[in-house]
Amino acid sequence: MSTIVIVGAGPGISAAVARRFAQGGAKVGLIARSEKTVKAVADGITGEVLPLTADSTDEVGLRAALDRVVAEYGVPDVVVYNAAIIQPDAVGDLTAQQHLDAWAVNVVGAITTAAHVVPAMAERGSGSFLITGGMPETKPEYVSLSMGKAGVRTLVTLLDQQYGAAGVHAASVTVGGAVAPGTAHDPDDIAEHYWRLHHQPRAHWEHEVSA
Repeated sequence: MSTIVIVGAGPGISAAVARRFAQGGAKVGLIARSEKTVKAVADGITGEVLPLTADSTDEVGLRAALDRVVAEYGVPDVVVYNAAIIQPDAVGDLTAQQHLDAWAVNVVGAITTAAHVVPAMAERGSGSFLITGGMPETKPEYVSLSMGKAGVRTLVTLLDQQYGAAGVHAASVTVGGAVAPGTAHDPDDIAEHYWRLHHQPRAHWEHEVSA
């Protein structure tokens, strides 16, 4: 049985991805900052699920939560990083610290997660590290988010360069608008992209898809 762990679990994309992989027989590890949030996602899953709380900006706490998943289920087959701060801000709107806080969630948490789990995936010779991207075009009214999504897009490239040959498929799902059921960005439809990316044969790996 395969295992997926989702960092930044919550309603919308994370919940839909968790349900999709659980339906496919995967064990699901969920990590979110709020116990209430992660429990709500876990309650919507039929199957084996491990809900944990950790802030993606707390390196010690995040690594400990990832270790709990590995101890319970083994090295995951799929890791999804879905944490982000989505807020409107133009150049000059945020203090330096506010930009650092946004970057910590949008990018650094993804780096911490990758550093903690991808080497073990590479040693095994397989695995998928998938990031929820966005901002297909940068927007001056969303500076911190535009910078963050550019950062995780670059991280995908770097992970592929370092670990692709060892069998780790790094990719991002770039979501081009607000996520809501029944719209062009329906979370259940978006979840299919994560499922498809994980099951792509190596010769046909994609590293960014639009949803």
